[in-house]
Amino acid sequence: MVKTTTIGAYPKPDYVPVRDWFQLTDGMTTSTVTERYAADLASAGDDAEPLFAKATAAAVTDQIECGVDVPTDGEQRRENYVHYHCRHLEGFDFENLTERVLRDGAYKAELPTVRSKIAVRGEHFLVHDFKCAQEAAGDVPVKMTVPGPLTIADTTADAHYGDPAQLGRDLADALNHEIRALAAAGCRYIQVDEPLFARKVDEALAYGVDNLARCFEGVPETTTRVMHMCCGYPNQLDQTDYHKADPGSYLALAEAMDAAPVDQVSIEDAHRHNDLSLLDRFQQTTIIFGAVAIATSAVEPVDAIRERLKQALGHIDKERLWAAPDCGLGFLGRDLAMIKLKNLAAAAKQV
Repeated sequence: MVKTTTIGAYPKPDYVPVRDWFQLTDGMTTSTVTERYAADLASAGDDAEPLFAKATAAAVTDQIECGVDVPTDGEQRRENYVHYHCRHLEGFDFENLTERVLRDGAYKAELPTVRSKIAVRGEHFLVHDFKCAQEAAGDVPVKMTVPGPLTIADTTADAHYGDPAQLGRDLADALNHEIRALAAAGCRYIQVDEPLFARKVDEALAYGVDNLARCFEGVPETTTRVMHMCCGYPNQLDQTDYHKADPGSYLALAEAMDAAPVDQVSIEDAHRHNDLSLLDRFQQTTIIFGAVAIATSAVEPVDAIRERLKQALGHIDKERLWAAPDCGLGFLGRDLAMIKLKNLAAAAKQV
């Protein structure tokens, strides 16, 4: 059968002591969440870790109960998938934010700013997150996610480098430090999130793929190297007019990604179907195929998911097709996320 996985974020329970970018209420912005993260964490004090561990266990258990073969930790400790990692690196200023327009003008935000050279700071932190999730999962392997260099650079502000390629190299080296530690701790699936590849194809081809390779340097063959590349989130659930990346980006990047030192490439297909000849361009890489949408409350029936997966199998070997949501599930809420995951798993088992 076709295997299933998730991409990253899973809805946070109300008791988690920090908010994330999926939980904006009236008067709140993504900038508000970034600004208050440290204060929320400090306010929780010694209660924070037990609550994060509880939420992580719940997220992992939910995914497994839905039939997901390789769940994630649900990113319960993160205000968003990028900034959590940046908070553990030297060079980022989270006190004096810089306003930027992001995602081809899709939105603007106050962002942490690179003020000095990016470098590793302190002890490894994702190993703890992985062990917490893996303990909850038992024998089921948990996938851990990290933001990619190009995406970090686009979700922060640079006041130091003035050289995007060099900034990316330093970010990649810092990410590699954490990725190798995860692999050494027994993490069998590690995913680098690079949705900005789809928006910045020229930069991705010029230096982004090379920096992605740097992220995985020294990672043993026993660890599956995954790269995720969606085409963009909306600002809220069921928004229909949000600006996504050009669907032609996947076609432009396919050959380079198939040649890159990654084992799996995750793409979206549910929100906006691809020309499935795209899959023909991947001759060796496994494709994680987005088969349920994460930005709509409409539930995809099992039959529809199964038929789309069958169509995909006309273009790729069965052993190289996995099924997943398009991206993270944070907008959906727990009940809706579980319904979609159960349908995804049921359809994958029927193919």
